[in-house]
Parts: sequence; C-alpha cells; structure tokens
Amino acid sequence: MNLLHIDSSILGEHSVSRAVSAAIVARLRTGAPDLEVTYRDLAATPIPHLSGAYLAGHQPNATNTPDIQNDVALGRAVLAEFLAADIVVIGAPLYNFTISTQLKAWIDRILVAGQTFKYTESGAVGLVPEKRIIVAVARGGLYGAGSPAASAEHAETYLRVVLGFIGVTNPEFVTAEGIALGPEAREKALAGALDAASVLAAA
Repeated sequence: MNLLHIDSSILGEHSVSRAVSAAIVARLRTGAPDLEVTYRDLAATPIPHLSGAYLAGHQPNATNTPDIQNDVALGRAVLAEFLAADIVVIGAPLYNFTISTQLKAWIDRILVAGQTFKYTESGAVGLVPEKRIIVAVARGGLYGAGSPAASAEHAETYLRVVLGFIGVTNPEFVTAEGIALGPEAREKALAGALDAASVLAAA
C-alpha cells in the first residue's frame, strides 16, 4: 500500500498542520508497518504555478525550452505520485481564508482531464473514487459550523469540492482551529487534533 504525504505550510517546525499531518501518517503506519510513504514538501520545494507555456508544452510535437521541459516532467511526476497512492495525507493551513498558494499549485497538477476526471454528456465524472484522502487543516481563527466567520472558510470547503470533482466524496478532515488566539488556545487546538488523528481508522 502506498501513501502520499503532502505538506504545504510555510511555517516549518512552527506549523500546526505539519504536526497534525505527521501524526496522521504515524497513526496509519501502526496499522500497516509496510506502508510505502512518499513525502512532498511544497514549501521547501515549490511547484511552479500553471502557465500557458506549460499547457502548450503538453501538445504533440511541442518544442520546449529546457525550463518548460523540466516543468512538464515535474507535472507528470506529481500526477504519477498521486495516481500511485492508495492514501493521501495533506497538510492544509488556512491562509487569508483559503489554502496556501503552494497547495493550489499542486492541485493544478493533479486535476487533469483523462487522468483524475473526465467530461461526459451528463457532466464531469471523477476517476479516482477509491482513494482515501485525509486532510489536516489548521486555522488561526474560529471558522467551524455555526461560527460568525464560517462563511469565510474557503480551505476545507474548497478541498471538498476539488476532491469530490475527482471522485473522492468522503474525504476525512482533522482540524485544529483557534491556534492564533493565544498559547492556551493553540495548545488545546493542537492537542484535540492530535487526539483525533490517533483514533483514525488504520490503513
């Protein structure tokens, strides 16, 4: 069984989403000691954002510069990692009400027509419904259901749409929120998320 572990926080060792995503992976390893883990740190090694040159570089007989050749090869490698994974764990901090730009760049490389979704006469159909995807969300404020700021949360809500589009209709979310409201709030939020990670269904 293969697991793909994605982190996208820019905060390094100070990141809550990184701590929680690592705890999720550790939990899954307990149920499958032979789990093969591939790790990609989108902050340490960013993926370039989409460009017209990148899209054109996929066309048959395209004449690409070395930079575009490398970008096309990277896109194919990122997609291959995702397609090979049975389980995907994503660390997704909330930055300015949505996901990090680093994570968005990765998503743009895995939403590929004919690979992870297809268009039909009745609409789009996801092609990877069998994948288990677990997302570690970290939020500085309080954006949960019923909170005054709930309508401003565009990380989990966006990811649910994206994952549903490729066929993953039951993603799992482990959330730590209120981490910017003071040391005690941060400690409580992290502890709660780590507890939730510790009781996830094993791999």
